[in-house]
Amino acid sequence: MRDFKRFGRILVPMITPFSRNDQSVDYGTARKVARYLKEHNLCDSIIVAGTTGEFHSLTKEERIRLFEEIKDEMGNELPLIAGVGAVSTKEVLEYVREAEKLGYDAVMVVAPYYCRPEQDGIFEHYATIAENTHLPVMVYNIPLFTGVNIAPETLARLAAFENIFSIKDEAALNPLQATDYMLATEGKLAVYSGDDTMVLQVLLQGGVGVVSGGSHVVGDLMRKSIDAFLAGDIETARSVFVEMYEFFKALRIRVNPTPLVKAAFELVSGFPVSTPRLPLKPATERELESLKKALKKLGKL
Repeated sequence: MRDFKRFGRILVPMITPFSRNDQSVDYGTARKVARYLKEHNLCDSIIVAGTTGEFHSLTKEERIRLFEEIKDEMGNELPLIAGVGAVSTKEVLEYVREAEKLGYDAVMVVAPYYCRPEQDGIFEHYATIAENTHLPVMVYNIPLFTGVNIAPETLARLAAFENIFSIKDEAALNPLQATDYMLATEGKLAVYSGDDTMVLQVLLQGGVGVVSGGSHVVGDLMRKSIDAFLAGDIETARSVFVEMYEFFKALRIRVNPTPLVKAAFELVSGFPVSTPRLPLKPATERELESLKKALKKLGKL
């Protein structure tokens, strides 16, 4: 397995704040969010412009500036991973070059979406990226949004590239695929759960951690659960997970929970971040009540 230790076990795909007036990117608040995550020890690494960061609705100029702002704010205080996913390989490479220039520690590349490539096309996509950067590459598999699943056999081929170090897998869609990935790659790549509710199941299969939107709020509890599991204290790991479960359940009301993650983080932090960019809509009153109830049980409100 490539050394994942520099990135840790809890990677937070940071939300992108937007102005409530015109939905422009609020870069000043974005800096505050990154600082909050670090100061409250809610994560080991920050992913900038991932799915929870609504990369899909950012212009190229906005995404690059967001990379710049967060790097300028955080420096080398903790690892920063640039979300560089795009439909075309050419566009991904443009973002990769920007991440390199800014001194990012790694890039995360979601599988090509909408165009529905075959497995050979997916392989060539990642192979081309790996061949054209010195940065560590995290493969990101989320078939629910992309329409394609990265097959274990394809990941096995990609494991030949030394700078492809991990995969983030949306494990709830295929609960045993973490094992398939581990077997296919002979354990060379670190497997991260892309679903908060599946972290213990993925750890049990040999995974190393989680890319967790919910850890904007419960990163401390997530760490407690993971640490207990790794120490062999399964009962504590399970009981802490159960504590978090109602909160995770409140986030899963929607297929895309980003607006609910943003609402929960605003409730806890006080930062004005709950506005998503259309076509995503803010949390409804009913959804907010569910979040408040769960957060109060956790002692977060």
